Amino acid sequence: MTEPQLIDQYKRNLNYLRVSITDRCNLRCMYCVPRDQIPKLSHKDILRYEEILRIVRLGVSMGISKVRITGGEPLVRKGVYHFLEELSAIDGLQDVSLTTNGVFLKNNLKKIWSAGIRRINVSLDTLKRPKFANITGVDRFDQVWEGILDAECMGFSPLKINVVVLRDINTDELVEFARLSLTHPFHIRFIEHMPIGKSSVSERPVLAPEIKRIISRLGDLKPLPRTSRDGPAERYRFSGAAGEIGLIRPLSQHFCERCNRLRLTASGQLRPCLLSDQIEDLKTPLRKGLLDKDLREIFLKAVQHKPSQHHLVEDDREEPCSQMCAIGG
Repeated sequence: MTEPQLIDQYKRNLNYLRVSITDRCNLRCMYCVPRDQIPKLSHKDILRYEEILRIVRLGVSMGISKVRITGGEPLVRKGVYHFLEELSAIDGLQDVSLTTNGVFLKNNLKKIWSAGIRRINVSLDTLKRPKFANITGVDRFDQVWEGILDAECMGFSPLKINVVVLRDINTDELVEFARLSLTHPFHIRFIEHMPIGKSSVSERPVLAPEIKRIISRLGDLKPLPRTSRDGPAERYRFSGAAGEIGLIRPLSQHFCERCNRLRLTASGQLRPCLLSDQIEDLKTPLRKGLLDKDLREIFLKAVQHKPSQHHLVEDDREEPCSQMCAIGG
Protein backbone atom coordinates (compact mmCIF):
# COMPACT_ATOMS: atom_id res chain seq x y z
CA MET A 1 0.00 0.00 0.00
CA THR A 2 1.29 3.49 -0.90
CA GLU A 3 2.44 5.57 2.05
CA PRO A 4 0.21 8.67 2.33
CA GLN A 5 2.03 11.86 1.38
CA LEU A 6 -0.96 14.17 0.97
CA ILE A 7 -1.37 15.19 4.61
CA ASP A 8 -2.33 18.81 5.15
CA GLN A 9 -1.33 21.16 7.96
CA TYR A 10 -4.38 20.04 9.97
CA LYS A 11 -3.29 16.37 9.80
CA ARG A 12 -6.03 15.36 7.34
CA ASN A 13 -5.03 12.58 4.95
CA LEU A 14 -6.31 13.60 1.50
CA ASN A 15 -6.83 10.28 -0.29
CA TYR A 16 -9.89 11.16 -2.40
CA LEU A 17 -9.73 12.95 -5.77
CA ARG A 18 -12.86 14.18 -7.52
CA VAL A 19 -12.18 14.64 -11.23
CA SER A 20 -14.31 16.80 -13.52
CA ILE A 21 -13.77 15.68 -17.11
CA THR A 22 -15.99 18.31 -18.76
CA ASP A 23 -17.86 21.51 -17.97
CA ARG A 24 -20.55 20.58 -20.54
CA CYS A 25 -23.93 19.37 -19.39
CA ASN A 26 -27.18 18.40 -21.09
CA LEU A 27 -29.22 19.90 -18.23
CA ARG A 28 -29.40 23.43 -16.86
CA CYS A 29 -30.25 22.92 -13.20
CA MET A 30 -31.32 26.14 -11.52
CA TYR A 31 -28.86 25.88 -8.62
CA CYS A 32 -25.89 24.84 -10.77
CA VAL A 33 -25.96 26.78 -14.05
CA PRO A 34 -26.92 30.48 -14.00
CA ARG A 35 -29.72 31.39 -16.40
CA ASP A 36 -27.37 33.89 -18.06
CA GLN A 37 -25.13 31.34 -19.72
CA ILE A 38 -21.49 31.35 -18.69
CA PRO A 39 -18.93 30.70 -21.46
CA LYS A 40 -17.80 27.11 -21.93
CA LEU A 41 -14.19 26.01 -22.04
CA SER A 42 -12.71 25.55 -25.48
CA HIS A 43 -11.53 22.09 -26.50
CA LYS A 44 -7.87 23.00 -26.01
CA ASP A 45 -8.52 24.30 -22.51
CA ILE A 46 -9.92 20.99 -21.23
CA LEU A 47 -7.54 18.32 -19.98
CA ARG A 48 -7.05 15.44 -22.40
CA TYR A 49 -7.80 11.97 -21.10
CA GLU A 50 -4.14 10.99 -21.12
CA GLU A 51 -3.37 14.09 -19.03
CA ILE A 52 -6.06 13.18 -16.50
CA LEU A 53 -4.77 9.62 -16.28
CA ARG A 54 -1.22 10.86 -15.68
CA ILE A 55 -2.42 13.16 -12.88
CA VAL A 56 -4.44 10.35 -11.29
CA ARG A 57 -1.47 7.94 -11.44
CA LEU A 58 0.66 10.62 -9.84
CA GLY A 59 -1.96 11.11 -7.14
CA VAL A 60 -2.17 7.36 -6.50
CA SER A 61 1.62 7.27 -6.07
CA MET A 62 1.15 9.87 -3.32
CA GLY A 63 -1.70 8.11 -1.52
CA ILE A 64 -4.88 8.79 -3.50
CA SER A 65 -6.97 5.63 -3.30
CA LYS A 66 -10.43 6.85 -4.34
CA VAL A 67 -11.52 8.74 -7.48
CA ARG A 68 -14.96 9.97 -8.45
CA ILE A 69 -15.63 11.15 -12.01
CA THR A 70 -17.91 14.17 -12.35
CA GLY A 71 -18.69 16.95 -14.81
CA GLY A 72 -20.65 18.94 -15.90
CA GLU A 73 -22.18 15.71 -17.05
CA PRO A 74 -19.35 13.21 -17.63
CA LEU A 75 -21.33 10.98 -20.00
CA VAL A 76 -21.59 13.74 -22.62
CA ARG A 77 -17.86 13.60 -23.30
CA LYS A 78 -16.79 11.52 -26.27
CA GLY A 79 -14.63 8.53 -25.41
CA VAL A 80 -15.66 8.48 -21.75
CA TYR A 81 -16.21 4.71 -21.53
CA HIS A 82 -12.73 3.80 -22.74
CA PHE A 83 -11.35 6.42 -20.36
CA LEU A 84 -13.27 4.86 -17.45
CA GLU A 85 -11.83 1.47 -18.36
CA GLU A 86 -8.27 2.84 -18.34
CA LEU A 87 -8.92 4.66 -15.07
CA SER A 88 -10.30 1.56 -13.35
CA ALA A 89 -7.18 -0.37 -14.35
CA ILE A 90 -4.77 1.96 -12.55
CA ASP A 91 -2.80 -0.11 -10.05
CA GLY A 92 -3.37 0.98 -6.47
CA LEU A 93 -6.67 2.73 -7.11
CA GLN A 94 -9.15 1.03 -4.80
CA ASP A 95 -12.39 2.83 -5.59
CA VAL A 96 -13.62 4.41 -8.84
CA SER A 97 -17.12 5.83 -8.99
CA LEU A 98 -19.25 8.03 -11.23
CA THR A 99 -21.64 10.91 -10.64
CA THR A 100 -24.18 11.52 -13.41
CA ASN A 101 -27.49 13.26 -13.99
CA GLY A 102 -28.76 9.96 -15.36
CA VAL A 103 -29.99 11.16 -18.76
CA PHE A 104 -27.59 8.87 -20.67
CA LEU A 105 -27.53 6.14 -18.04
CA LYS A 106 -30.14 3.72 -19.38
CA ASN A 107 -28.51 3.15 -22.78
CA ASN A 108 -24.95 2.96 -21.47
CA LEU A 109 -25.11 0.84 -18.33
CA LYS A 110 -23.39 -2.13 -19.97
CA LYS A 111 -20.50 0.09 -21.09
CA ILE A 112 -20.16 1.54 -17.59
CA TRP A 113 -20.20 -1.95 -16.05
CA SER A 114 -17.67 -3.24 -18.57
CA ALA A 115 -15.39 -0.31 -17.71
CA GLY A 116 -15.23 -1.59 -14.14
CA ILE A 117 -17.54 0.93 -12.48
CA ARG A 118 -19.91 -0.43 -9.82
CA ARG A 119 -20.65 2.67 -7.74
CA ILE A 120 -22.92 5.32 -9.25
CA ASN A 121 -24.41 8.53 -7.86
CA VAL A 122 -27.40 9.95 -9.74
CA SER A 123 -28.40 13.56 -9.16
CA LEU A 124 -32.20 13.72 -8.99
CA ASP A 125 -34.08 16.49 -7.21
CA THR A 126 -37.69 15.56 -7.94
CA LEU A 127 -39.82 12.51 -8.72
CA LYS A 128 -42.35 14.53 -10.71
CA ARG A 129 -41.98 15.02 -14.46
CA PRO A 130 -43.24 18.63 -14.71
CA LYS A 131 -41.08 19.72 -11.80
CA PHE A 132 -38.05 17.92 -13.27
CA ALA A 133 -38.41 20.02 -16.41
CA ASN A 134 -38.70 23.17 -14.31
CA ILE A 135 -35.60 22.43 -12.23
CA THR A 136 -33.39 21.15 -15.06
CA GLY A 137 -34.73 22.99 -18.10
CA VAL A 138 -35.51 19.77 -20.02
CA ASP A 139 -38.11 16.98 -19.88
CA ARG A 140 -36.00 13.88 -19.26
CA PHE A 141 -37.40 12.45 -16.04
CA ASP A 142 -38.54 9.16 -17.57
CA GLN A 143 -35.09 8.46 -19.03
CA VAL A 144 -33.40 9.14 -15.71
CA TRP A 145 -35.80 7.04 -13.63
CA GLU A 146 -35.66 4.09 -16.05
CA GLY A 147 -31.87 4.28 -15.94
CA ILE A 148 -31.88 4.14 -12.14
CA LEU A 149 -34.16 1.09 -12.09
CA ASP A 150 -32.09 -0.68 -14.76
CA ALA A 151 -28.91 0.07 -12.80
CA GLU A 152 -30.51 -1.51 -9.75
CA CYS A 153 -31.38 -4.64 -11.76
CA MET A 154 -27.82 -4.89 -13.08
CA GLY A 155 -26.40 -4.88 -9.57
CA PHE A 156 -24.70 -1.49 -9.32
CA SER A 157 -24.05 -0.94 -5.63
CA PRO A 158 -24.17 1.33 -3.86
CA LEU A 159 -26.61 3.19 -6.08
CA LYS A 160 -26.97 6.64 -4.55
CA ILE A 161 -29.57 9.26 -5.36
CA ASN A 162 -28.37 12.77 -4.56
CA VAL A 163 -31.18 15.17 -3.70
CA VAL A 164 -30.31 18.86 -3.29
CA VAL A 165 -33.06 20.10 -0.98
CA LEU A 166 -34.58 23.34 -2.26
CA ARG A 167 -37.07 25.27 -0.16
CA ASP A 168 -40.53 25.63 -1.73
CA ILE A 169 -39.37 23.56 -4.72
CA ASN A 170 -38.93 19.94 -3.58
CA THR A 171 -39.47 19.98 0.19
CA ASP A 172 -42.93 18.48 -0.43
CA GLU A 173 -41.23 15.37 -1.89
CA LEU A 174 -38.76 14.53 0.86
CA VAL A 175 -40.97 11.84 2.36
CA GLU A 176 -41.52 10.32 -1.08
CA PHE A 177 -37.77 10.20 -1.69
CA ALA A 178 -37.14 8.69 1.75
CA ARG A 179 -39.84 6.07 1.12
CA LEU A 180 -37.80 4.75 -1.81
CA SER A 181 -35.25 3.43 0.69
CA LEU A 182 -37.89 1.15 2.21
CA THR A 183 -38.30 -1.00 -0.90
CA HIS A 184 -35.15 -0.32 -2.96
CA PRO A 185 -31.50 -0.71 -1.90
CA PHE A 186 -30.95 2.95 -2.79
CA HIS A 187 -28.85 5.28 -0.70
CA ILE A 188 -30.93 8.47 -0.64
CA ARG A 189 -28.65 11.44 0.06
CA PHE A 190 -30.32 14.69 1.14
CA ILE A 191 -27.90 17.58 0.60
CA GLU A 192 -28.16 21.05 2.08
CA HIS A 193 -28.02 23.58 -0.75
CA MET A 194 -24.78 25.56 -0.73
CA PRO A 195 -24.71 29.17 -2.04
CA ILE A 196 -22.03 28.85 -4.72
CA GLY A 197 -21.95 31.34 -7.60
CA LYS A 198 -25.15 32.77 -9.09
CA SER A 199 -28.30 30.90 -8.18
CA SER A 200 -32.03 31.38 -8.67
CA VAL A 201 -33.12 29.37 -5.63
CA SER A 202 -34.21 30.46 -2.15
CA GLU A 203 -31.74 32.22 0.12
CA ARG A 204 -33.16 30.21 3.05
CA PRO A 205 -31.60 26.75 2.87
CA VAL A 206 -33.40 23.73 4.27
CA LEU A 207 -31.09 22.37 6.94
CA ALA A 208 -30.64 18.79 8.10
CA PRO A 209 -32.68 19.00 11.33
CA GLU A 210 -35.70 20.14 9.31
CA ILE A 211 -35.10 17.44 6.68
CA LYS A 212 -34.83 14.78 9.37
CA ARG A 213 -37.98 16.01 11.08
CA ILE A 214 -39.94 15.83 7.81
CA ILE A 215 -38.86 12.33 6.77
CA SER A 216 -39.25 10.94 10.30
CA ARG A 217 -42.96 10.70 9.53
CA LEU A 218 -42.05 7.35 8.01
CA GLY A 219 -40.69 6.02 11.29
CA ASP A 220 -37.61 6.12 13.50
CA LEU A 221 -34.29 6.74 11.77
CA LYS A 222 -31.64 4.48 13.23
CA PRO A 223 -28.07 5.81 12.90
CA LEU A 224 -25.59 3.57 11.11
CA PRO A 225 -21.97 3.23 12.22
CA ARG A 226 -19.32 4.94 10.11
CA THR A 227 -17.00 2.84 7.97
CA SER A 228 -13.61 3.60 6.45
CA ARG A 229 -15.22 4.13 3.03
CA ASP A 230 -17.85 6.60 4.22
CA GLY A 231 -18.07 10.08 2.77
CA PRO A 232 -19.45 13.10 4.61
CA ALA A 233 -23.01 11.79 4.98
CA GLU A 234 -24.59 11.02 8.33
CA ARG A 235 -26.13 7.62 7.60
CA TYR A 236 -29.46 6.29 8.84
CA ARG A 237 -31.88 3.48 8.07
CA PHE A 238 -35.57 2.95 8.72
CA SER A 239 -36.36 -0.34 10.43
CA GLY A 240 -36.51 -3.15 7.88
CA ALA A 241 -35.54 -0.86 4.96
CA ALA A 242 -33.70 -2.22 1.94
CA GLY A 243 -31.73 1.00 1.54
CA GLU A 244 -30.56 3.88 3.67
CA ILE A 245 -30.77 7.63 4.20
CA GLY A 246 -27.86 10.06 4.26
CA LEU A 247 -27.78 13.68 5.40
CA ILE A 248 -24.98 15.84 3.99
CA ARG A 249 -24.64 18.94 6.14
CA PRO A 250 -22.13 21.46 4.74
CA LEU A 251 -23.99 24.33 6.44
CA SER A 252 -25.64 23.09 9.63
CA GLN A 253 -22.74 20.90 10.76
CA HIS A 254 -19.85 21.15 8.37
CA PHE A 255 -17.55 18.16 8.05
CA CYS A 256 -14.39 20.10 7.22
CA GLU A 257 -12.37 18.52 10.03
CA ARG A 258 -12.61 15.12 8.33
CA CYS A 259 -12.62 16.25 4.69
CA ASN A 260 -10.27 14.07 2.65
CA ARG A 261 -10.92 15.54 -0.81
CA LEU A 262 -9.06 17.29 -3.56
CA ARG A 263 -10.73 18.35 -6.79
CA LEU A 264 -9.32 18.41 -10.30
CA THR A 265 -11.30 20.69 -12.59
CA ALA A 266 -11.82 20.05 -16.30
CA SER A 267 -9.49 22.97 -16.98
CA GLY A 268 -6.66 21.34 -15.05
CA GLN A 269 -6.82 23.24 -11.77
CA LEU A 270 -6.23 21.39 -8.52
CA ARG A 271 -8.70 22.73 -5.98
CA PRO A 272 -8.15 21.80 -2.31
CA CYS A 273 -11.60 23.00 -1.17
CA LEU A 274 -14.93 23.21 -2.98
CA LEU A 275 -15.83 26.37 -1.09
CA SER A 276 -12.61 28.28 -1.71
CA ASP A 277 -11.23 29.83 -4.88
CA GLN A 278 -7.68 28.82 -3.94
CA ILE A 279 -6.34 26.71 -6.83
CA GLU A 280 -3.07 25.34 -8.20
CA ASP A 281 -2.56 25.07 -11.95
CA LEU A 282 -1.52 21.59 -13.12
CA LYS A 283 -2.35 21.89 -16.80
CA THR A 284 0.25 24.53 -17.73
CA PRO A 285 3.27 22.79 -16.15
CA LEU A 286 1.98 19.45 -17.42
CA ARG A 287 1.92 20.75 -21.00
CA LYS A 288 5.29 22.42 -20.58
CA GLY A 289 6.75 18.97 -19.98
CA LEU A 290 7.50 19.14 -16.28
CA LEU A 291 8.58 15.87 -14.69
CA ASP A 292 6.49 13.94 -12.19
CA LYS A 293 8.67 15.16 -9.31
CA ASP A 294 7.78 18.76 -10.20
CA LEU A 295 4.08 17.97 -10.49
CA ARG A 296 4.21 16.28 -7.10
CA GLU A 297 5.36 19.59 -5.62
CA ILE A 298 2.23 21.25 -7.03
CA PHE A 299 0.09 18.55 -5.39
CA LEU A 300 1.85 19.17 -2.08
CA LYS A 301 1.43 22.94 -2.40
CA ALA A 302 -2.32 22.54 -2.99
CA VAL A 303 -2.61 20.26 0.02
CA GLN A 304 -0.95 22.80 2.30
CA HIS A 305 -3.38 25.48 1.10
CA LYS A 306 -6.43 23.47 2.13
CA PRO A 307 -8.28 25.64 4.68
CA SER A 308 -9.28 24.34 8.08
CA GLN A 309 -12.95 25.01 7.31
CA HIS A 310 -15.30 26.99 5.10
CA HIS A 311 -17.05 30.21 6.16
CA LEU A 312 -20.39 30.02 4.37
CA VAL A 313 -22.43 30.45 7.54
CA GLU A 314 -20.63 33.58 8.72
CA ASP A 315 -22.15 37.03 8.26
CA ASP A 316 -19.07 38.41 6.49
CA ARG A 317 -18.51 35.28 4.41
CA GLU A 318 -16.80 35.35 1.05
CA GLU A 319 -18.57 33.00 -1.32
CA PRO A 320 -16.53 31.27 -4.03
CA CYS A 321 -16.77 33.05 -7.39
CA SER A 322 -16.78 29.86 -9.47
CA GLN A 323 -20.00 28.19 -10.55
CA MET A 324 -20.64 24.61 -9.41
CA CYS A 325 -20.79 23.52 -13.06
CA ALA A 326 -17.23 24.79 -13.53
CA ILE A 327 -15.85 23.13 -10.38
CA GLY A 328 -17.26 19.65 -10.70
CA GLY A 329 -19.49 19.26 -7.65
